[in-house]
Amino acid sequence: MQFELNKEYIQQVQSCLQEDLNAPLLEEINQLHPADIAEVMDQLEREEANRLFGILDNEIATQVLIELEEDIRENLMESLGAQEIADKLISNMDSDDAVDVVAELPDKKKDDVISAIEDIDQAQVIVDLLSYPEDSAGGLMAKELIKVRKDWTPIKCIREMRKQAEDIENVYTIYVVNERDKLLGTLSLKKLLLASSGDKVEDLYFEDILSVKAYEKSEEVASIMKKYDLIVLPVVDELNRLIGRITIDDIVDVIQEEAEKDYQMASGLSVNVDSADSIGMLTRARLPWLLVGLLGGILGAMVINQYEAQLGLYPEMALFIPLIAAMGGNVGVQSSAIIVQGLANNSLGFDSLSYKLGKEFLVALLNGVVCSILILLYTIFFKDSLDLAATVSIALVLVIIFAGLFGTLVPLMLDRYNIDPALATGPFITTMNDIVGLFIYFGIGHIMYGLL
Repeated sequence: MQFELNKEYIQQVQSCLQEDLNAPLLEEINQLHPADIAEVMDQLEREEANRLFGILDNEIATQVLIELEEDIRENLMESLGAQEIADKLISNMDSDDAVDVVAELPDKKKDDVISAIEDIDQAQVIVDLLSYPEDSAGGLMAKELIKVRKDWTPIKCIREMRKQAEDIENVYTIYVVNERDKLLGTLSLKKLLLASSGDKVEDLYFEDILSVKAYEKSEEVASIMKKYDLIVLPVVDELNRLIGRITIDDIVDVIQEEAEKDYQMASGLSVNVDSADSIGMLTRARLPWLLVGLLGGILGAMVINQYEAQLGLYPEMALFIPLIAAMGGNVGVQSSAIIVQGLANNSLGFDSLSYKLGKEFLVALLNGVVCSILILLYTIFFKDSLDLAATVSIALVLVIIFAGLFGTLVPLMLDRYNIDPALATGPFITTMNDIVGLFIYFGIGHIMYGLL
């Protein structure tokens, strides 16, 4: 049954935390799914959340910790000592989750926690994983996995797999390696169970296997797992030796983080923030692109000022300034959004830049003609001015074409120079299109009114 969180439930939990830590309700919380417990903790005050976490069973607490929002987890870890973190949390975690938790700690506390881990092998694994960049395959992988040697018999495989499986929560794949730990392939559990005692693993395993290097970017790992519908992907070093595995739950987190980052960047936020962050952090994240928009507004005002005399003679042109700016911004964002999405999904193909621009030109031309015909009819019937109708219609076609080409070109150029193309879907595109659109509009107006 799905857990439903409401205000009354939170109030009951708060009351129990303040009055009776042995209340049945708090005991029942241990039976909830870790994600549901994390949701409850997210709604509590800092001290209340810490108190609730303290009464959780150790195994449940480790799973809840991973589910918590980053700021809640950071506050919680500040309240715990290094020995408590090592004994209650790290010792019950898979290596990839343990590294994520340790990596968020201040340097001094990080060293203290690693020193406090009793299992020397586990401490060494964490130190090894911390050496990889956070956004790499090595930073995502867990060391726990099942591997067998190609020269083993089925009986020995099963015996060794039982030992290895003690430290693994989910067994997805059996990997086959040689005496130097070089990854060779995978072994089907069905084949292993049906094999005779005289068989060897080298006669049973599949050689066709995908893997990634430890320093591969996390975005590329996500792309591979998505393309081939994988739930687990082995990680190898430069010598193709098996060193870990990445599971689908870690990749889902990567995909979600990338989507959130791109959405915020497209919305004009320079860093990753959420509504719970401080006023100062929210301001720093939002102000840079607001200043870009302000600069764009000033440049737009300068363009209008340059044609002030023309507006004095033909004030009706001012009526369509918002229309020109809005259409240019919308078309630019549409074009750039399609390109950015294609870059993210690796679905753009190998067409040349000229082909992509040519295709966008035809799309923009068709859209521009349709929109310009509609605005032409509106202007003729309601404004009774052929000059104004022609000016707005021609300018609108040109603005839409420019915005479409600009929105296509910018993300492709950013991607070529290893800059996040999501920048192109935000205020940058709309600001530039506003300025250029006004130039086009007044330029066409100057020509049309001067000739007619």
